[in-house]
Amino acid sequence: MAILTARSGPLDIAYEVLGEPDGEPLLLVMGLGAQMVGWPDGFCAELTARGFRVVRFDNRDVGLSTHLDGPVPERAWSRVPAAYTLSDMAGDAVAVMDAVGWPAAHVVGASLGGMIAQLLAVEHPDRVLSLTSIMSKPAPRIGRMRARTTMALVRRAKRLAKERGRPTTPEAMADFLLAMQEVTGSPGHPAEREDHLAVLRVAMARDASGLTGPGAKRQGAAERIARDLRAELAAVRVPTLVVHGDSDVVIRPEGGEATAAAVPGARLVVHPGVGHELPRALWPRLADDIRATADQAAVPRP
Repeated sequence: MAILTARSGPLDIAYEVLGEPDGEPLLLVMGLGAQMVGWPDGFCAELTARGFRVVRFDNRDVGLSTHLDGPVPERAWSRVPAAYTLSDMAGDAVAVMDAVGWPAAHVVGASLGGMIAQLLAVEHPDRVLSLTSIMSKPAPRIGRMRARTTMALVRRAKRLAKERGRPTTPEAMADFLLAMQEVTGSPGHPAEREDHLAVLRVAMARDASGLTGPGAKRQGAAERIARDLRAELAAVRVPTLVVHGDSDVVIRPEGGEATAAAVPGARLVVHPGVGHELPRALWPRLADDIRATADQAAVPRP
């Protein structure tokens, strides 16, 4: 598929359109440091098979979208000011919808993308037909990673760097991610190296900076200064689905529980044995749940 570009102020936001022209509009918002290809082709195919016209895009600072030149906060406690906010990133999503010609869309966000999707529902309510928030949270401090998990990841990363050096190929990066997912992954759904490779071969060719590059660090700074949305989410009136894994240690299940509690009528689905990822085995069920949530919006097809 052709890569298209939306203009968001001075920035170019790269996006891709999948599915039939008469499908219902569905916008996918990816998480911190991840590119649009973080939404696997197979999962997107599940969505288009259920009648959606799918748009996925690279958030600012990653992939083929504009990379900024602002200061890079190297640590969570850095005093370097955030270069932008999650509201700015939500504005990028609106710019993509404008470029596609969608007055509104069903919005699905994962991890940091879930926080951006929630902001869309709060700050641009007329643009959101239904909301799905996956492995996310309504405020930075809710469900955040425990210190022991952070230390386990840091120790593992240092050991791997000492043993193997910095991963610079898709194959090496796949091995690195598999090792890290022993901490963050899904006990009930062991990660498949080939699934990682399929995404990494595309992602690293598009943008080699990866999940620890300067863009990801600037996105992380935007997440850390985000406001608590719980009070504002009480005004959301679109059908809402909240999805979380009960084994998620990156954004713990409290994040999903708090989101669902904040949105009136939200449906919370907790998947056993699932960590901070979208296991292949979950794709059909997740697509069915997104379809059911969209159907509640009773939007007539074009």
